[in-house]
Amino acid sequence: MTRPPSAAQRRAIRTADAGSGLLQGPAAALAGLVAQGLAVRHARPPHRYYLTPAGQLMREQLAAEPVRLVPPPEAGPAPVPGSAPADPSGVFSARTGAGHAGDAPQPDPGREREVRSAWAGLVEMRRVTNPDHSVERPCAWERTHLTQAVALALEAGHCRGYLVSETVQPEAVRVDGPDSRGYAGTLERAGWQTSAHADRRAGAAYLLASPRRT
Repeated sequence: MTRPPSAAQRRAIRTADAGSGLLQGPAAALAGLVAQGLAVRHARPPHRYYLTPAGQLMREQLAAEPVRLVPPPEAGPAPVPGSAPADPSGVFSARTGAGHAGDAPQPDPGREREVRSAWAGLVEMRRVTNPDHSVERPCAWERTHLTQAVALALEAGHCRGYLVSETVQPEAVRVDGPDSRGYAGTLERAGWQTSAHADRRAGAAYLLASPRRT
């Protein structure tokens, strides 16, 4: 179970730059946010820390909270796996379709806002961490979180019925579902390259998606 952010980490998230996600705070607290998937450390000097999409969403949730005079508890119940976070102690997770392949979730305005915010945070992360500041292709964080990154692109693109899963290839994930062409178009617009394949045993088509580098 991931430990909820400490009071110092919550302050760092709350005061992060709204546009770039740039964090300020004690080095140990920021390193802890990286371990929790809420921040990423820039590879180039001066090695600043930036919020990930999940961190950006938590920043918005914390900003909407009333200011408390008493620090919130350091621990709380774990979020239900696969669900959207019910409070700021949860961590946003894109829907990969695991356990729900072929399902079409009912419209949820709250979830849609969270996905829009997470996608906007990811685009900003591309701008600040890609060497040429390009937002047209995946950044280093996406290349080390392939399943979540592809799932977020699909969910932000309003795709349904997909299942994103890992493969033995180091920089590719598999996307199954009834709309391979639609998934491919969404991912390619989001900076991914795709290739179509046939699963002879299942009698169905699937995609392999990998981050575009140029």
